[in-house]
Amino acid sequence: MLIWGTTWLAITFQLGSVTPEASVAWRFGLSALILTAVCRWQRLPLRFGWRVHLHLAGFGITMFGVGYLCVYYAESHVASGLVAVGYSVLPLTNQIGARVAFGSPISRRVSIGGLVGLFGVICVFWPELAGLHPGSDVILGALLTIGGVLSSTAGNVWATQLEREKVGVLQKMAWGMAYGTATCLIAVLLTGQPMTFDPSPAYVLSWLYLALFGSVAAFFFYLKLLENVGGGRAGYIGVMTTVVALVMSSLFEHFTWTPLSVIGLVAAIFGNVFILRRSPADSSEA
Repeated sequence: MLIWGTTWLAITFQLGSVTPEASVAWRFGLSALILTAVCRWQRLPLRFGWRVHLHLAGFGITMFGVGYLCVYYAESHVASGLVAVGYSVLPLTNQIGARVAFGSPISRRVSIGGLVGLFGVICVFWPELAGLHPGSDVILGALLTIGGVLSSTAGNVWATQLEREKVGVLQKMAWGMAYGTATCLIAVLLTGQPMTFDPSPAYVLSWLYLALFGSVAAFFFYLKLLENVGGGRAGYIGVMTTVVALVMSSLFEHFTWTPLSVIGLVAAIFGNVFILRRSPADSSEA
């Protein structure tokens, strides 16, 4: 929770002289190399059939490619804490994704809690959106955040499918981050942007932190949680990291707290706590 809560701010140090496509490629490229080495060290198989590779590609493209490109571009337009708040709707979108992909039931508790959380997200964003003219950076940032959430939801669906195919978490991450890196490199080629690297201490340290802790460590624990408790309840971690992200944003990005943003944060947390606290009647539901 603490690691992911600080990664939103760390991403801001990756923005500027290096394009988001290149920064995401550097981040997950290093993570993929580390995870491949770990798999080799533990003698975990890395060869899979073409059907599994299709699912690994879907997982990597959505979770680590498109999803994080949306996050990096969103943080170019709005405070990192606001983007983190947008991800607090993951418990609801993950449940919807599981319903569409696998026919998993959605409990009334998840529906109510998810809607309360969505109301909270709107409240937090509203002071930034109120009175803005069309074409504002905040509007674009909000749309990119939505795109990132939807892409992450699709990635969670692919992760669940790979679990059903008995692909281990480490192998899933190694291939997924490799495919995510390839997605970003293709984007660099298609857009004609330079594949640059910033040797400044701020960029290098944030890159290493995001690759080692924000990617390898954080996603390992998250995907393990996803396997153990399911997408809806695993998405709850996004709410707890939001608190950390907003505090960091207010300290370093001058995010201004308003009564409405406080109400929104409380609503987002309450909605997801409501999802997490399942009654015995919900035990047979998703």
